[in-house]
Amino acid sequence: MKTNDHEVIFAIVNAGYAEEVMDVAREQGARGGTILSARGVTDQEAAAFFGITLHEEKDILMMVVDKAIRDKILNAIYQQMGMGKKARGIAFAMPVSDVAGLVKEPGPTVPEE
Repeated sequence: MKTNDHEVIFAIVNAGYAEEVMDVAREQGARGGTILSARGVTDQEAAAFFGITLHEEKDILMMVVDKAIRDKILNAIYQQMGMGKKARGIAFAMPVSDVAGLVKEPGPTVPEE
């Protein structure tokens, strides 16, 4: 299905925090997401210069959301899970041009004949 009504939000957080990010996103209208395990890479000298501790193990939460609620979700993630918090999260959105398998509103199931 061709659509430009959706965007995908990526939230990259320290390992173990993706479920909390999903809870924050659900409060803003997101319905679900997918969590991937990842490993971060960065310049250790730069981290030392800025005085931050790096956690290599990361979780990536991907959520396809209606464009209308994208900003609410991104703002909530930033406020509750951002770089100043233990999750050390960043989040960004990208446009989605095609979507298959999404249902707008859960409806009653229709028995097969």
